[in-house]
Amino acid sequence: MADPRITHIELDEATILWRNADIEQERRIAIFDLIEDNVFKPLRAFEAGHQGPYRLKLSVRDGRLHLEIDNEDGEPLETLVLGLARFRRPIREYFAICESYYQAIRKSTPQEIETIDMARRGIHNEAAEMLLERLEGKIETNFPTARRLFTLICVLHIRG
Repeated sequence: MADPRITHIELDEATILWRNADIEQERRIAIFDLIEDNVFKPLRAFEAGHQGPYRLKLSVRDGRLHLEIDNEDGEPLETLVLGLARFRRPIREYFAICESYYQAIRKSTPQEIETIDMARRGIHNEAAEMLLERLEGKIETNFPTARRLFTLICVLHIRG
């Protein structure tokens, strides 16, 4: 029976050079939410009879995002490699707005925090749409899954 979803996700720790408590919390929440509710159907693997669930490992190598997809037993199914050039600007913008958001939480009014959070969500949504476009024809997924995956892609880009 088909079960096209992610049941385990791993980030390549060698890729992550540095993260603070706020980023670590974002990572934990994104992974938890992703595992709880996602749609993830790698088309080649699915058509070859591997209908889920899946294990996913994300890493960045040579400026490219590697999505290593395994079956539930950990046997490799395929690795997708996506260029990240189009994501550089949204990643930078997302980091900048997140930093403003974390600072605002500590010292701003609720109205100021809400304004910054709306901008943060806007950048996040645009990047998720871009990710959906990049995955088209390779992986069927939904918007909430793409948003959470973008958060994890950002975590992989932290340089300190």
